[in-house]
Amino acid sequence: MSETLQAADVDAPEAPEEAAETRSGSSEDLLVQEGDIAGDYLERLLDLLDYDGDIDLDVEAGRAIVSIDGGDDLEKLVGPRGTVLESLQELTRLAVQQETGVRSRLMLDIAGWRAGRRAELAELGRTTAQKVLATGEKVRLHPMTPFERKVVHDAVAAVDGVHSESEGEEPQRRVVVLPKP
Repeated sequence: MSETLQAADVDAPEAPEEAAETRSGSSEDLLVQEGDIAGDYLERLLDLLDYDGDIDLDVEAGRAIVSIDGGDDLEKLVGPRGTVLESLQELTRLAVQQETGVRSRLMLDIAGWRAGRRAELAELGRTTAQKVLATGEKVRLHPMTPFERKVVHDAVAAVDGVHSESEGEEPQRRVVVLPKP
């Protein structure tokens, strides 16, 4: 009798392409769930602060993206150089982890600050790469967050003849742009 129960509990094996679809679909579903949990958490925060803002949820490049736009007071939630935003992102990630049991990589943007910063950093990466090409001398940039370093590395990688590395320990970790040997 126990053999019959075990056999009934085992699903038939899926074809490889069906298994891949199930995994990617469930992965996408988990990211949507992360975004929903984060959105609820941030909605409660905005209500407590009596701030207006529209919350937008998206999934992009394998991570949940949560954006808050539209309120007059939202700049206060960004803080100088995005320090408050980084802290709120970490608190939101912890709220998601508490509910799901899984560490979240979600990205939070408030009042378009992160999008604007991305454009600034991409330009910094391009101009620094051009300077290194022209002088042949390496350039060390100021310390940056992991998000900021990634944007700069991506911009430098698009320029032939140079490459970039990160050096140092957090919070003093920085990008170094060097000529290719």
